[in-house]
This record gives sequence, structure tokens and C-alpha cells, in this order.
Amino acid sequence: MMAESKIKLEDPKAVEEFVNAASKCEFDIDIFYNRIIIDAKSILGILSMDLTKTLTVQCYGESKEFDRTLQKFVQA
Repeated sequence: MMAESKIKLEDPKAVEEFVNAASKCEFDIDIFYNRIIIDAKSILGILSMDLTKTLTVQCYGESKEFDRTLQKFVQA
């Protein structure tokens, strides 16, 4: 199962919160921008991305706790 969301991580605190939530998941989570794919559990990887852009997140599993954190950053 794979779920996809569009998110925006405005600042390093948001990135830290997102990575902490992703790191608790047993499944893979990837973040995409253009052709770049970053492991969502890599804080340095995410911080190296252009955080002014909307990012695509793909989750290869399900976690209610992670979904709650993800909803904070979802773009309409």
C-alpha cells in the first residue's frame, strides 16, 4: 500500500518534527522534489532540499501517529 501527500516544511523546526515522526515508522517514507528522492528519515537530506517548494511524500505503510503529524504540513 502506498499513500501520497503534498506537504510544505516551512522551517528547520518543522523538518525536525516531521523526521522525528517518520523515524518512528517501520516502513519506508520518501520525499520527492523534481527528480530528487530523499529518505524522509534523513534530516540532513530534507534540509538540503529547497524548502520553499511543495514536496511530495510517499508512505509505504500506515501509521495513525505519523498521519497526524503529516496532516500538519499538508498543502491544499
